[in-house]
Amino acid sequence: MTGGRPVIRAQGSAPPYERLTGEQVESLIPYGTELRLEAGDYLFDEKSLVDSLYVVMEGEIRISRLVGAEETPLITHGPGDFTGGLAALTGKRSIHRAQATAPSRVLQVDSDAFRRVAVERPEIADVFFSGLARRIRETQRAFRQQEKLAALGKLSAGLAHELNNPAAAARRTAEELHGATLKAQLLALEHDERFSAEGRAALAALQREVTESGASLDPLARSDREEALADWLEERGFEDAWDLAPILAAADLDTARLQSLAGELGGADGAGLAGGLEWLGATLELTGLADEVGLSVGRISELVRAMKEYTYMDRAAYAETDVREGLENTLTILGHKLKGATVQREYEVDLPKIWANAGELNQVWTNLIDNAADAVGGPGRIRVRALKDGDRVVVEIVDDGPGIQREIRNRIFEPFFTTKEIGEGTGLGLDIARRIVVGHGGEITFDPVPGETRFTVRLPIKGRNTEGGRLDGS
Repeated sequence: MTGGRPVIRAQGSAPPYERLTGEQVESLIPYGTELRLEAGDYLFDEKSLVDSLYVVMEGEIRISRLVGAEETPLITHGPGDFTGGLAALTGKRSIHRAQATAPSRVLQVDSDAFRRVAVERPEIADVFFSGLARRIRETQRAFRQQEKLAALGKLSAGLAHELNNPAAAARRTAEELHGATLKAQLLALEHDERFSAEGRAALAALQREVTESGASLDPLARSDREEALADWLEERGFEDAWDLAPILAAADLDTARLQSLAGELGGADGAGLAGGLEWLGATLELTGLADEVGLSVGRISELVRAMKEYTYMDRAAYAETDVREGLENTLTILGHKLKGATVQREYEVDLPKIWANAGELNQVWTNLIDNAADAVGGPGRIRVRALKDGDRVVVEIVDDGPGIQREIRNRIFEPFFTTKEIGEGTGLGLDIARRIVVGHGGEITFDPVPGETRFTVRLPIKGRNTEGGRLDGS
């Protein structure tokens, strides 16, 4: 326990129905040899030719896999659990390593003796083969998922590059369209004989005024302004008053300014005002549409930028990493899922950068924030914090959803465990997050108090020595 919260590290265990009972373990003793291990001793590693089934009698045996230079913990076996069976049956080297994490007793049953067990003790063989079948299914499922993610990553990288160029071109075109529209409208105004020279100058000046000032009203005030403008226009015989009023309100114009324009265009009775507002409304609408296209395309460019930074395309795996930048990019990518939720950011001002694989950490932030969004289900509050604590950077993802049920709290980081409906979740997200954090020399904890779920990630600022290695969280 750390700070009263359960620390989730590399752990897990087989389901009870795939674990040998105490009596079954005792019955196997005549078939094998007892081994005694101290904490830190290896039972076997990826260089070993495994020709035996190993049954844990006492203590704990951690199974891990070497990925590059990083050791990735997978599962911890306790009394009644077994390992090494597949390699023993096939006579091949193991792809994993098994290490005692506490003083342990292990029963070694060689392949010949195990074949006798299969004949003489079929109830034990049933437990073994059902467990082996489950592990093979999970391994195949994980490989398929990894292949899909790899293919999706390549597709995303290509799509990001392909989208960036036309998005940038469209943005430039929208800016040019704004200028060309304004130029054409001003040119038409110069030749419009409905207005005097003074009237044309007044309309051109008003157009420049609203363009330079920009809208400053909040939605409620703008609605009130639209109603007032529409009433004012209707009193002066404008048939399309309710179509024109929103355009004028968006330009921050009010009835006083229109009254002044009426005088400049032809006297207090409003002569010439209809033509002037028709020209001004058309100009504002056309330039506004061009600006809207530019903003929309700009949003596409922003998403592409965030995606490229999120995946760290074309960058070294490990480098100085700004945790806040990764969190912000993740929030941008998940913006569609966060609609309706209130996201509160609390970032320490002088937060140091850490030595890490930023792309992998973004997988952690994605899984935690995505789960928080699912937990609040729309309206709700999600708090994202990042601060320094000694030689570590701490990130907290907090949501005010219903919380984690007590009976499943010890299983949420197990591979393939999910509470979501079939097809909605793989059960790999939190397992991947745990592996990545542990691989970076950090730890992940959760605090499931009623009405609030807090996941906390602690990462060393200096990071691990990853020379020659790579952690991909798989």
